[in-house]
Amino acid sequence: MSKHDSKSVILTVDDDPIILNSILSALKQEYNVRPFTSGETALKFLGNNMADLILLDYNMPGMSGFDVLEVLQADPKFREIPVIFLTGSVNGDDEIRALEMGAMDYLLKPFKPKSLITRVHLQLELYRYRHHLETLVEEKTEELRQTNRKLEQRDRITLELLAMASDMRDHDTGEHIARTTGYARIIVEALVKNPAEGYALTGNKAEDIVEAMKLHDLGKIAMPDSVLLKPGRLTDDEFTTIKSHPVYGAKMLEAALVNQEDDSLLHEAFEIVYYHHEKWDGTGYPKGLAGTGIPIGARIAAIADVFDALTSVRPYKRAFSPREAFDILYRDSGTHFDPRLIEIVRTNESEFESVMRNANNRQNREGCS
Repeated sequence: MSKHDSKSVILTVDDDPIILNSILSALKQEYNVRPFTSGETALKFLGNNMADLILLDYNMPGMSGFDVLEVLQADPKFREIPVIFLTGSVNGDDEIRALEMGAMDYLLKPFKPKSLITRVHLQLELYRYRHHLETLVEEKTEELRQTNRKLEQRDRITLELLAMASDMRDHDTGEHIARTTGYARIIVEALVKNPAEGYALTGNKAEDIVEAMKLHDLGKIAMPDSVLLKPGRLTDDEFTTIKSHPVYGAKMLEAALVNQEDDSLLHEAFEIVYYHHEKWDGTGYPKGLAGTGIPIGARIAAIADVFDALTSVRPYKRAFSPREAFDILYRDSGTHFDPRLIEIVRTNESEFESVMRNANNRQNREGCS
């Protein structure tokens, strides 16, 4: 932050004055926005100043966004500043290249102000969280222990923010998270009560799976609105884009894991985010894992996510009844889903229906208020 301003400094770099004005209009009330029309002038500013976050266009005359990002990554002083790439291109290779070079996120132009504000807030939260943890490890052991107790609650809040940000992309309420988390908890609790070889949940793993379930669709933050919010069935190319969301979500969590290798919850979240679209027979994505090679948290998440998708209204389909949804799960046991976990669903149908009913009742009450 600036020494003379309590607001976070957002550096915006784009050769299009219209885009710069749109960013300034969306962010000026909450942040100190510093706009620049070229990479050269932005880097000159950074020679004597700092920024908390950089919004960087990749297609500019002179220095491209990739050129600017390369300079930032080469300088330890600027390497940790989160960068959100701005692009008008639908070429996914550019976004992947930017993320591989160190960008934390990308946003497709033209963007909605709410989407921009959400992503900026999210990246600043992650940035502050990571650096706060780095400071804590330098403190005395007793001070660190006391602070960690406070951080446990802060971790949960941060994860809730991440979960809400991802769910806001394609759901009107937070009940999707409530339902999928509830379904996952039913399966987890059944495994805890009746442990079996290869399925025993020890230590904090059971609760970590339930908490991490909230983040399963984190990568949808990076999906273009034109695809994610499309009111109809997706084309093959659009579906390919959607299939990349586990990779994007895992990439986001890697930043938080850099200095938190022992954080079991973050590790569980990474596995669920990355692998919840894998299938028991190996035909899923993004890695084509099969059987027990798929982490158990991801296998649980797959069942919870699909059951909720089946019983929810979509622009291209009606909501299936619980009976219809159960029958589909059972039909796909041994192909899409872990057969042992599906047997748990079979013996807990009423609990699944109760979670769905309670969540939908909350949604209806909120809709009437």
